[in-house]
Formats: sequence, C-alpha cells, structure tokens
Amino acid sequence: MAKTRAKIAELDPVWARIVREAEEVVAAEPLLGGSVHISILHHRTIERALAYRISLKLANGEMSEQILREICDEAYSSDPSLALKARADIQATFERDPACHRYLQPLLYFKGFQAVQSQRVAHWLWNQGRRDLSYFFQMRSSEVFGVDIHPAAKIGKGIMIDHAHSIVIGETAVVGDDVSILHSVTLGGTGKEDEDRHPKIGNGVLIGAGAKVLGNIKVGDRSRIAAGSVVLAEVPPCKTVAGVPAKIVGEAGCDQPSRSMDQKLTGCNCSD
Repeated sequence: MAKTRAKIAELDPVWARIVREAEEVVAAEPLLGGSVHISILHHRTIERALAYRISLKLANGEMSEQILREICDEAYSSDPSLALKARADIQATFERDPACHRYLQPLLYFKGFQAVQSQRVAHWLWNQGRRDLSYFFQMRSSEVFGVDIHPAAKIGKGIMIDHAHSIVIGETAVVGDDVSILHSVTLGGTGKEDEDRHPKIGNGVLIGAGAKVLGNIKVGDRSRIAAGSVVLAEVPPCKTVAGVPAKIVGEAGCDQPSRSMDQKLTGCNCSD
C-alpha cells in the first residue's frame, strides 16, 4: 500500500494530496467519514472523483446520478485535458483564496469550482454535437450552484471563481488562463445579435465583484476590472479600469493581478 501511494504521489501529486487530506478529515471528524469515503477515498483517480461529484450534484428526477456519472466518465476518458484543467483550478483556488486551506476543499465544498467542472463536461458534450444534453448540464448547474455558464463558452485553466454567486458567462465568451472572477460577475452581450457577441478575457485577468463586461470586446492580459464596473469598451493589457462606464484609471500594478487578488485602485502587491 505504501508503494502504491508513493507511486500515485509521483504521478499525480494533486490527487495524492487530496487523498492524504481526506484521510486526515476522516481521522479528525468521523461523522464525515462516509461522505469523504464515497466522494474521495473510494475512487482511484481524480477523474473518477470529479465524475462522481458532478453527477451527485446535478442529478434530479429527470436525470439519474448513474446516467450523469456515465456521461462524465465518458468525457474524462475521451478528453484528458478536462482533469488537467481541474487540477490547475484546484491549485489556483488554494493559492488565491485565503479561505481555502486544503486541496480537497474545492472538490468537496466550493460551488465555483464544481460549477466550472460541470461546464467543462457540458462544453465537451457541446463539441460532440450533443447540444440538448449540454443544455441540461447548464440548466442544472444554474439551479444547483447559481452559476450560469453557456456550454459553448471557452474556459481556460487555472480559473478561480470566489463565492461564485450569480455568475453569468455567455455563449461566445472566452476566458483565458489564470483568471480570477468574483461573485456577481456577468460576461454578457448587449443586444439580440446572434453572432460573436460576448467578451474575450485575456490571461491573468482579475474581475472584481459585481463587474459587468458586455459585448464582443477584448480584455487584455493581466488587466484588472474594479468591483461594480460596467465595461463596454476594449481594455488594454496591464491596465486597471473602473467606473460606469469603465475607464482606465491606472496600470494593473503587477504582472499577475489574478494571483495577487489585490483590488485596490492604487496598485497591487504581487510576489509572483
């Protein structure tokens, strides 16, 4: 058993850490033993654990947990990048969210992480041409998590959605890598056009709580959008925008605003 765990740790350090933390939870809080075992310790891989967690959360009277789990298993087996992105999301959440003290917390407790993983499966279904099933995933994710991400939206890796209440991301939106999004953010359109109509968010962007980014506009890499802003025009890279409508108020202040999570308009402190 020790050799097996050492091999797992070498091949998949994120999953190995989650398993170790799960064992610590069971030892410290036996009342959670059943839940932790069935959610984590019962599974051999993070892919299986993700499939179980998503299916458990999204199942209802219309679609059973067993059917949803088979769909998720198929998605993770067909596209290994789904689980790789999930690992990056876990690490991003652990590094950026001061309320996250263990790797297993996003998998077990954080609806932002769970909603993004559900959308990744829905996006896989969308690309397979299984549009109605992908819409079911979107509907249930919105009902369960309060996060409404269209299955066609393209979401990068290393995504951290903090609190994740009332997040809306539209059909033609693109979110780059290493992006941090706070609650009540909308990446939406501005009218009834049926073409490319949603924002394109660059890498390393920080989007503050309540911000609305509307229309087919580009938000440049490593920029910051202040809380409560309404962004209607393109944002250059490495800038901070604020206001209604949002205007450039200064530089982003560091190379990685999405990692520093500093939302002060005077700049940010970033050690990365």
